[in-house]
Amino acid sequence: MMDGVYKKVTEEMIELRRDFHQYPELSFEEERTSKKVAEYLRACGLKVREHVNGYGVTADLIVDEAEPMIAFRADMDALPIQEETDLPFASQIPGVMHACGHDGHTAILLGVAKLLSFQKERLKGNVRFIFQPAEEINPGGAKGMIQEGVLEGVEAIFGLHLWSELPSGTFRTCYGPMMAAADRFIIEIEGKGGHGGMPHKTIDSIVLASHLVMASQQIISRQIDPLEAGVITFGKFSSGTAFNIIANKAVLEGTVRSFLPEIRETLYKKLEELTTGFANMYGAKIHLDYQYGYPPVENHKNEVDFILETAAKVFGRNNTGIMKPNMAGEDFSYYLKEIPGAFCFVGAQVPNKPVYPHHHPRFQIDESVLPKAAQWFCQLAFDYFDRKKELK
Repeated sequence: MMDGVYKKVTEEMIELRRDFHQYPELSFEEERTSKKVAEYLRACGLKVREHVNGYGVTADLIVDEAEPMIAFRADMDALPIQEETDLPFASQIPGVMHACGHDGHTAILLGVAKLLSFQKERLKGNVRFIFQPAEEINPGGAKGMIQEGVLEGVEAIFGLHLWSELPSGTFRTCYGPMMAAADRFIIEIEGKGGHGGMPHKTIDSIVLASHLVMASQQIISRQIDPLEAGVITFGKFSSGTAFNIIANKAVLEGTVRSFLPEIRETLYKKLEELTTGFANMYGAKIHLDYQYGYPPVENHKNEVDFILETAAKVFGRNNTGIMKPNMAGEDFSYYLKEIPGAFCFVGAQVPNKPVYPHHHPRFQIDESVLPKAAQWFCQLAFDYFDRKKELK
């Protein structure tokens, strides 16, 4: 019987993923997605709660109110990117794309909800499914969902991220910090504009900004321990109106990544000192707007041991292992600050095709990994409660 159910749910997961991919929604705008999620979960017979921190959805699979509960989480939002793939189910929404795999995460967790509801008699505990809005933008959706009680009664939480740069069907995690703290900054430089042929009468904001970009890299290379990790990246440089006019103003935007709190603070303070020093040196006005983003994703040791055991059963021991920490950010970190849990990557590289990174307009995932990822979540639920019973 279950073979037929697995086959049906696999087909549904792929169908759902393609639907979400065709109709992506930006952070805190996931109205259609959340409605579809809630409808599917109700059809599974679960207790559903909608409009959690906006368009968040939770669903509880209750075996016995007296038994413990764990939680699984998926994120639902897309990115402001114009898709450039040749997929037959490419985005129908101009300028919006699922370029990070969240469509796959949502489809996987819906599949898990159905599979576990069919095998409820095997479960020895309760499961909460968390479908979160707005992972992609600060302050993120996790914090608000926690404030609205999604972790109440939950003793551990687990999540995964499909990863296009890992071979399909592989499983990776790590102990302690796995993904970085992700901060944002905006630097506004106000100089003195003027004629392109008379720079001595101006304070050239473009030249100043260019020096600042280069000087900031010496914070990393000369003021941070080489054995510690830190990144300062400038992703946006806006200035100027014409080729022969020295710009009055320049705006720089970027991100700071780190794992350790002391490194995070050092990077902020050094960037602040640098902008102040440049303002004094060049006689310009410089304003630094530094915005703290997600803290690092820090896995808990016992939960990492556990997910590695369950992953070996599903993905195979040779496909399961430890990875190096990653400088991407993830607001799953907020859940792990509240309760024990672990996060992992599941390889979803499309075989025999160019590999495009996450947030790229040609990003793709291998859909064949969806049922395997769902199977792992199910195995995790069965093993978690079985182990608790054995320990008692």
